Amino acid sequence: MSYTAQAPIYSGHTAATTAAEVLRGLDLNGKTAIVTGGYSGLGRETVRVLLGAGARVIVPARDEARARQALAGVPGAVVWQMDLLDPASIDAFAERYLATGRPLHMLVNSAGIMALPERTLDARGHELQFATNHLGHFQLAVRLWPALRAAGGARVVSVSSMGHRFSPVRFDDLDFSADAYDPWIAYGQSKTANALFAVALDEAGRRDGVRAFAVHPGGIVGTGLDRHVSIEALQAAGVLDAQGRPVIDPSRGLKTVEQGAATQVWCAASPQLDGMGGVYCEDVDISPLLKPSGEFSIDHATQSRPGVYSYAVDHEAARRLWRVSRQLTGVDLPA
Repeated sequence: MSYTAQAPIYSGHTAATTAAEVLRGLDLNGKTAIVTGGYSGLGRETVRVLLGAGARVIVPARDEARARQALAGVPGAVVWQMDLLDPASIDAFAERYLATGRPLHMLVNSAGIMALPERTLDARGHELQFATNHLGHFQLAVRLWPALRAAGGARVVSVSSMGHRFSPVRFDDLDFSADAYDPWIAYGQSKTANALFAVALDEAGRRDGVRAFAVHPGGIVGTGLDRHVSIEALQAAGVLDAQGRPVIDPSRGLKTVEQGAATQVWCAASPQLDGMGGVYCEDVDISPLLKPSGEFSIDHATQSRPGVYSYAVDHEAARRLWRVSRQLTGVDLPA
């Protein structure tokens, strides 16, 4: 196995730092960002603070009316139609953006689904969490490549999760065709794919000034991501208290939305990361490298130690995932 330099840089921020604090003093006028999932939760906060720093922000949404309503309190956000599970819709979105002739400075892949209770396949026959969290974003980034390259210093940020520790990418059975489906293993595979995608994309793009990062935002409840998880399970995991209220303890990775969005905003815009890429980040810093323990659990009390498992930042696995993703989507970077 080989890895990018995966070690903290001691950024001066903490687990309690908010997204607004990360961007304080930064001027993003003239910059354009696309934020998937930008009308709810972490994505909405990311949109809000990027706009506040002067950036132009486009939010792809399957349901434009719903997205505009959710963003009514975020002046300046632009909503365009796109469905991450529809390849034709992704292509149409990318073509619409490329037709503007604008460079794209930041692509933040914040949309995602988690722990679907039953095995569900997309129209192409792929497990839905892998298809949504990884394949859709893979196709979007590849289709937007000319605009990213034109920025002369673009960043692609993929929101991964501590959940990557639940499973490596199951290359021999991505869609659970042979093995029994497990909601958390499927989610873990998709989050590992997000991390590996950052490694592979950074390797492919650094020559053109396109750098990529993966992010663990922390444990944040109430964003809609946990809609398929019972209150009892969230209480057992330690993220809800006995009264069903979110537990906020940044030292254990349990954060507010404002704190949770900080690392993806940092990766998208902070000059502290100039010249870097291909790394997994959390708590507004680069994460340390950990060896897989083999103990997969959603209990935050046992999973709150910072760090990324080695299989999620391995270059060989990242290149293999790129090849598989290229085959499954039929898209690749221009020669």
